[in-house]
Amino acid sequence: MSGKNGAIKLVAGNSNPVLAQAISAYLKTPLTKAVVRRFADMEVFVEIQENVRGADVFVVQSTSFPANDHLMELLIIIDALRRASARRITAVIPYFGYARQDRKPGPRAPISAKLVANLITRAGADRVMTLDLHAGQIQGFFDIPTDNLYASPLMVRDIKERSFENVMVVSPDVGGVARARGLAKRINAPLAIVDKRRERAGESEVMNVIGEVAGHTCILIDDIVDSGGTLVNAADALLKQGAKDVYAYISHGVLSGGAVGRIGGSRLKELVITDSIQPTKDVQATANIRILQIGNLIGEAIERTASEESVSSLFD
Repeated sequence: MSGKNGAIKLVAGNSNPVLAQAISAYLKTPLTKAVVRRFADMEVFVEIQENVRGADVFVVQSTSFPANDHLMELLIIIDALRRASARRITAVIPYFGYARQDRKPGPRAPISAKLVANLITRAGADRVMTLDLHAGQIQGFFDIPTDNLYASPLMVRDIKERSFENVMVVSPDVGGVARARGLAKRINAPLAIVDKRRERAGESEVMNVIGEVAGHTCILIDDIVDSGGTLVNAADALLKQGAKDVYAYISHGVLSGGAVGRIGGSRLKELVITDSIQPTKDVQATANIRILQIGNLIGEAIERTASEESVSSLFD
């Protein structure tokens, strides 16, 4: 396949080969032959085994666990492509790790999201494509064009197909209200908020539900589920207030530590995540976790970028 900037080439790191194959299938473009392996001391070695001179190259790599290894792979792949005279290099990062470090929470703390943006730019990327950034302003950390795609159209379609009755969208914390409001508007549902606060150090969190959730099917919406603690506690608080069932739609299933067991043993009816991070066998085996495929969405965005068409119109 060719775009306006030369032949399209797809290169995949090791973070999410299943998603890379799905994108490849959508674009009807085979993955470019490349070796991304480790030396004995775990140093990353990359070799692009096809001619990419003058090509429009898209590198598919989430910076998910182990985040530093996958980030180094991405940087070295970009450097290899730049030195091989690729015409344009787009870093396709479905899950952008370090995004939660987008400001200084206290004195002498780094803004690691900005550092990572600088590294990707200096390595030689010409564009960045990502999905549901933790904070929208991270787009401004890059001095190159950045497309932030949204999983919400997929989630809206899925929610409508499920024909839930008496739906209410819920933000699991005050910080995610804008995201939850956007989804609520698209499915024409009311909005509630879970306000969590710890009165004193050492005391457990108190979950206050803002909104009348009794009798509603509640849908928690957020961008990242990591330990799963907030989600499970929010579900308990909503059910305590009389909610009928609680579902959660989350873009990125980080699910570290004992999160999968915590979700599996919780009162959450279902957790729906995308495959921006490749699901582990444990995730796939958990009855109340379901995966939404985003390969076609990213494939379409790549196709539009290559042919210099609007990407934002995907979400109109």
